[in-house]
Amino acid sequence: MLVYASKTQNVARFIQKVKYTDVLEVKTGMEEIEKPFILVTYTTGFGEVPQEVQVFLEKNHHLLRGVCASGNRNWGMNFAKAGTMIAQRYHVPLIHRFELAGLRQDIQIFEEGVDQIGLFREE
Repeated sequence: MLVYASKTQNVARFIQKVKYTDVLEVKTGMEEIEKPFILVTYTTGFGEVPQEVQVFLEKNHHLLRGVCASGNRNWGMNFAKAGTMIAQRYHVPLIHRFELAGLRQDIQIFEEGVDQIGLFREE
């Protein structure tokens, strides 16, 4: 399953481009799931994990298998830093970091990384 959070709809546009269809959007953080997932999130503030994502992970982190993050390269070292922070905190792979809604190459890198983790059968 893919779980994502999108503030400006960049991550939502990214998710629409990928080949996976088992998707859940985190809106409040109160969402609960019962199967392993890959998280795709935006980065907020000065490289911070969004509040709703933090709340969601407090309850569901035991099912997290990998993370990918969106950001803006204008933030320099804080570019897509939420992904790095989540990967380190929960000891999961950082699959990819992409800018805004991502490019075709970003989709390819992400899908290859997700396929290596092996959560999805051919959809």
